[in-house]
Amino acid sequence: MTQEASGPLSAQTPPGGEGRTGSRPTGPVGATPGALALLTLCAAHFMDAIDLSDVGVALPAIQDDLGMSPASLQWVMSAYALGYGGFLLLGGRAADLLGRRRTFLAAVGVFAVVSVAGAIAPSGGLLIVARLVKGVAAGFLAPAALSLITTNWPEGPERGRALGWYATAGACGFVGGLVLGGVLTEVSWRLVFALPVPIAVAALIAGSRLLPPDPPSAGRGRVDVAGALTVTGGLLLCVYAIAQAPEHGWTSARTIALFAATAILLALFVRIEGRADTPLVPLSFLTRRQSVGANLTIFAMWGAYTSFAFLATLYLQNVLGWTPLETAGAFVPLGLVNGAVAPFAGRLTARFGAHRMIAAGMLLLAASYAMLFRIGPDSSFVSVVLPVMVLNGLGTAATFPALNMSAVTGVPDRDQGLAGALLNTSMQIGGAVVLAVVTAVADAGQRANGTDPLAGYVPAIAVIVGGVLAGLAATTLIRDAREHTTLPATAASRGGIDEGLHHDDTHASR
Repeated sequence: MTQEASGPLSAQTPPGGEGRTGSRPTGPVGATPGALALLTLCAAHFMDAIDLSDVGVALPAIQDDLGMSPASLQWVMSAYALGYGGFLLLGGRAADLLGRRRTFLAAVGVFAVVSVAGAIAPSGGLLIVARLVKGVAAGFLAPAALSLITTNWPEGPERGRALGWYATAGACGFVGGLVLGGVLTEVSWRLVFALPVPIAVAALIAGSRLLPPDPPSAGRGRVDVAGALTVTGGLLLCVYAIAQAPEHGWTSARTIALFAATAILLALFVRIEGRADTPLVPLSFLTRRQSVGANLTIFAMWGAYTSFAFLATLYLQNVLGWTPLETAGAFVPLGLVNGAVAPFAGRLTARFGAHRMIAAGMLLLAASYAMLFRIGPDSSFVSVVLPVMVLNGLGTAATFPALNMSAVTGVPDRDQGLAGALLNTSMQIGGAVVLAVVTAVADAGQRANGTDPLAGYVPAIAVIVGGVLAGLAATTLIRDAREHTTLPATAASRGGIDEGLHHDDTHASR
């Protein structure tokens, strides 16, 4: 990962490189940042992933200490998702226009401050506010970190390796959060909220010294205020509607009104973007085949994984009688396999093509979830649970880096943050939507046969498997990155990333 590693790492940025597609690094002297800069970005991703998983284990202790009702307790989790999903697009565009390094460092700083606020929160209301603000910070942090990689590591094996390590950091953080959350909750749930603070401080100090400075043009771009307000409002309402639907009912007047308002705001956003001189999201991003395929696939993939983690946790604790710490330990093999394989997945993607790696990963994920049909009231961890976790780790490692690479292929450097934000938005919305559907199916099955501890699991698993297969079908929209060329930045900025113009006749004929 250092500059001496290989020749392309010291390549110079071509004239006009800021508008090109990230095939070369765009730092001040055109050199790829070293391994320590990548470690800093991975640490921030690790921190974000920890915060997604460690809080769930601490919820019962939080409820007892702060006297929160079940209805308010769910918002400790939902508030984070609300801020995260609602502000990802704005965060991605802010990184592109205001500077990726500047946005990254500001988001990490806010993340650290609100982590402290959550750790010392005296009431449930203040804790929920801290989680909401932390979600907003993560909505700016995630696309900034991803676009720093895709614009500073050259397209191909170098970027593949960087994204592989980035995916590994996320997987290790998610599993580590489960384990550390269980351990720290035994002492105090407040330590769970303080856990990201030292990581954030280290990333802030290292990032200010190691990350390449923003180009001189950063901070001069015009923000599409009307587009930002409508899309952020629409996404906030969408996530909120999904989060509250199980409590109030999917067909209640409240839920229908929220979804109707979401549709109106998003339709207004599309209309505004079609007329804006400098749109927040060029409409071509919403119709470009490569982007659509990647976003639909990660919608299904992450939705299935979130639902699997939810069902597996309930099964291990409620049916097999495991403790929270034992349940967290069951996910460790998944993280270990993912962490071992993901660093090589980027190189394999560059060699065999993103669509092949994604399809193989989705098949492995479908197989792992289908193996859950074998669960019983006294299933063995080694023969039933462990194979599911191992296959899931392999599938996730194959899919995540390839999806990240596919989402930014052919996208000008000036729009890399937006491309990453769209992918993360699809991921978050997919997690919320599929989990809500799976939860509703599982609850219906349990109400129909309350005497059977496994009632509802089989149809819920079927929904998860079906979701992954639908995501597998979406991979047909993803083409090999080597089949694409790109448009000039001027066309891209006006929504001109026309997928039909991106073919290279030489490669297409192969």
